[in-house]
Amino acid sequence: MNKKEIEELIKFVSKAGVSEVSLEQEGFKITIKNEQKVREQIVVQAAQPTIAAPQPVAIPQAPQAAAAAPSAPVSTSGDDSKYITIKSPMIGTFYRSPAPDKPNFVNVGDDIKAGKAICIIEAMKLFNEIESEVSGKIVKCLVENASPVEYDQPLFLVDPS
Repeated sequence: MNKKEIEELIKFVSKAGVSEVSLEQEGFKITIKNEQKVREQIVVQAAQPTIAAPQPVAIPQAPQAAAAAPSAPVSTSGDDSKYITIKSPMIGTFYRSPAPDKPNFVNVGDDIKAGKAICIIEAMKLFNEIESEVSGKIVKCLVENASPVEYDQPLFLVDPS
């Protein structure tokens, strides 16, 4: 496997939203892990010498689903059972506003409608506007601005009433 094939495999893994892929061929093994900040860890083992990158602390693995598919809001349990949770449809960096000098898309207490942009998630230098799939009032923002998010991580709590 040459360098170009490895780079293409890394790009594919990042776009697919999977957390880990292993490939083994004659005298060659490669493992690509996708972390919170979309960093790739590559472990290469040759037939005789072994070269390995340091292993990161174990993180929960994301389901192997298409990263661009929007996630359906799901009701949470416990004290917040009357609220709907809007979850991240992809891995990336969460931003509350379209630019540092612009106002937030939504704030706590704002009324939203289905289809309204509520945040941006940056993945591989692409800024993806995330739209609400529910109507209601923003009760809580669960993620800090400019922080990494995982696939299916809760972003906002919405009161649908």
